[in-house]
Amino acid sequence: MKKYLTRKIIIYLITFFIAASLDWAIPRLMPGNPVSLIVSRFAQASSGSASQASLVTKQMFDYFMQAFQLNIPWWEQYALFWRNIFTGNLGISMYLYPEPVINIILSAVPYDILFLLPSILLSFWVGNRIGAWAARSKKADNILLPTFYILTSVPYFWLGILLVWIFGTLLRVLPMSGAFSYSMTPSFTFAFIFDYLKHWILPFLSLFIVSLGGWAIGMRNMIIYELESNYSRYMGSLGASQRLIRKYSYRNAILPQVTGLALQLGTIVAGAITTEIVFSYPGIGYILFEGIMNKDYPLIQGCFLFIIVGVLLANFVIDILYMFIDPRVRIAYTEG
Repeated sequence: MKKYLTRKIIIYLITFFIAASLDWAIPRLMPGNPVSLIVSRFAQASSGSASQASLVTKQMFDYFMQAFQLNIPWWEQYALFWRNIFTGNLGISMYLYPEPVINIILSAVPYDILFLLPSILLSFWVGNRIGAWAARSKKADNILLPTFYILTSVPYFWLGILLVWIFGTLLRVLPMSGAFSYSMTPSFTFAFIFDYLKHWILPFLSLFIVSLGGWAIGMRNMIIYELESNYSRYMGSLGASQRLIRKYSYRNAILPQVTGLALQLGTIVAGAITTEIVFSYPGIGYILFEGIMNKDYPLIQGCFLFIIVGVLLANFVIDILYMFIDPRVRIAYTEG
C-alpha cells in the first residue's frame, strides 16, 4: 500500500506542476491585452475633453497594469503565480473588479455540486444497470442499443435547447434560464427551494439523459466481453448458476466504468460549460466562459486550477479505491 501510494503521489504532483504551468501560460498566449478592455469600459463612461480623456486613460492603464502585475517580466509573474497558489490567493478578477477570484469560484461551486453530482451519479447507476440488463436480453438489446447510441451522440447543449423549447416555450411549465428567479434571494425557505428545483430540472435532464446512453453502452459491451471470457465458461462448466456468473461479470465490468466516473466527478468544479451557457446557470462553467470572453487572466487561471485539482483528487481517490475493489492491483504491488 505504501509503495503504491508513494508512486501515485509522485505522479500526481508532477501532473499538477505541468497542468498548473499550462494554466498560467495559456491565458497569456491569448491575443490582446485584458487591461485595455477594462480601460475602454471606463473611457466610454467618462466625460470631458479628448486630452483629459487620453490622460485619464493612460493613468488608468498604468494603474491596472501594476495592480494585476502585468508590467513585470514573465518569469516574475510565473514565480508570483506559484507563490499565490500556496498562499491561497487566486488574485482579483479583472472582469468583476475588485471581487477576489476565490470568492467568485466559491459562490459558484455549490450550484455545480447540486446540479452535476446528482446527474452524474444517477446516470452512472441507472445506465450501468440498464446496460447490464440489455447485455443479457437479446430482445431488449435490439431495442435499447440504437436508443443508447442516439442518446450518447446528442450534444448536451442541443438537448438543452430542445428541452427549453418544449417545456419552456411550448408547454410553459418550467423556467428556461438561471438557477432561481431574479425576484428571489437565496435562502433555506420552502419558496426558494421549490423555485430552485424548478430551474434545476431542465439542466439536470439534459446531462442525465445524454450521460445515461454512454454508461449503458460501456456496461453492455463489457458484460458481453466478460460473459464470453474463459473464467465465465469455466464457472459454467463447474455448474455455477447464471446468477453467480453474472455477479462476477458485473464486478469485473464495473472497473473501467469506475475510472470514467472518476473523470466525470473531477470535472464537477468545471460544470458542463455548454449546458450552463444554454441555461445561464451560474456555475463555474458559465463563469469560465465569461472570463474567457473578457480575457480575465486571474479568473481563467482560478477556474482551471479548480478543474485541475478536482480531476486529480477524484482520480487519486479512485486509485485508492482500486486497491480494495480490484485484487489484481494489490497482488501486483505485493509481489513487486
